Amino acid sequence: MTQEQWGQLQRKLLGTVGKNNYANWIEPLEFSDISEGVATFHVPTNFLGNYVAQNFGDLILHQLTESGQVVRRVNFRVAANSAQRPPVESMPAPLSEAAPVAALATDQLPGAPLDRRFTFDSFVVGKPNELAHAAARRVAEGGPVTFNPLFLYGGVGLGKTHLMHAIAWELQTKRPDLNVVYLSAEQFMYRFVQALRDRKMMDFKQIFRAVDVLMVDDVQFIAGKDSTQEEFFHTFNALVDGNKQIIISADRAPGEIKDLEDRIKSRLQCGLVVDLHPTDYELRLGILQSKVEAYRQQYPGLEISNQVLEFLAHRISTNVRVLEGALTRLYAFASLVGREITMELTQDCLADVLRASERKITIEEIQRRVSEHYNIRLSDMIGPKRVRSYARPRQVAMYLCKQLTSRSLPEIGRRFGGRDHTTIMHGVRRIEELRVQDGQIAEDIEMLRRTLEA
Repeated sequence: MTQEQWGQLQRKLLGTVGKNNYANWIEPLEFSDISEGVATFHVPTNFLGNYVAQNFGDLILHQLTESGQVVRRVNFRVAANSAQRPPVESMPAPLSEAAPVAALATDQLPGAPLDRRFTFDSFVVGKPNELAHAAARRVAEGGPVTFNPLFLYGGVGLGKTHLMHAIAWELQTKRPDLNVVYLSAEQFMYRFVQALRDRKMMDFKQIFRAVDVLMVDDVQFIAGKDSTQEEFFHTFNALVDGNKQIIISADRAPGEIKDLEDRIKSRLQCGLVVDLHPTDYELRLGILQSKVEAYRQQYPGLEISNQVLEFLAHRISTNVRVLEGALTRLYAFASLVGREITMELTQDCLADVLRASERKITIEEIQRRVSEHYNIRLSDMIGPKRVRSYARPRQVAMYLCKQLTSRSLPEIGRRFGGRDHTTIMHGVRRIEELRVQDGQIAEDIEMLRRTLEA
């Protein structure tokens, strides 16, 4: 079979297994040869080869025979040092009769593949994530355990998974002697269930307790799964007692994970718990600028202005993945249609992303934030008093309502004690003038806008 034929077969597999499964498990395979009825593929890790053998081996075998190849068996061999590692074989058994959990062999730790893009070098550090980054760096040194577990939590796209992959890559480089395992909570649960089904629980316990650094991503997914929580608790205790490092991530703090056992919450809180805060404007701009540097090689001659980057950093504020995806789409679109990246093209190309990223800021929220910022009562800011200590904050709030909401001037006026729309218009114009003349006003407005958009 030629590489071109394998490429055609890969395209068929893509249609069968789906985009995510293909990217994670099929694309990394490198066809080697077919000899005496055995098709050999090179794989980057034993774990990946073992997983493909169990879950996709029969499908690959079927596709090979369908394409006219004389193949009885498929095996997967780690390319580097392959003489020292036995190949992972897939026998022609039906998919419903999956093989035992071969990943529980002592030389095959049950880790998930790491993303090569997620390193410390590619992680942009700012105030919202500097503590998490520093803690991750400390753990990645591979020295004595100082805080156990390290628990990272935050919303989607704030960098939890990036930091965990970065730790794993760094440890592989600095401490290749350590058994480092990174996997999601769902994968932990899947392997636990598989071990139960195949009566391999002793193997399961042995392999997880032989780990030096255990990294479990999205631990909230085991909440409510009683048996999995039980085994996770015992694994956790065994590793901590053995002075082994544990790194956990979740979308919320341990105490806020619903249906997670209290004893597990308590254990998770006994180490260092670090919150990755929502990104601020400076961090988002820094992330975009770092991506632009990478794109200069991929798209030579295609430039993007600071104005466009600042616009994206302002408008897409909730999720870094969406922000990076928007920039990727923008470059690809501009390259395909042969146009410059202008503000007009940006707004046309990313219209759906920009609409979805609009956080609905209310007039009431603006009024409350402004009154807190200027340390005045909300009733005084909305009320009829015209003294400067109330009038200026009132005008700032009016200005922000006009800028950050889609409400009309008459509606904004009604929310400010029934004022006429001309009063709102005057207040907005006054603040526009003061932003240029008064540095303090400009600073106040920028700070309030960031707080409201965060």
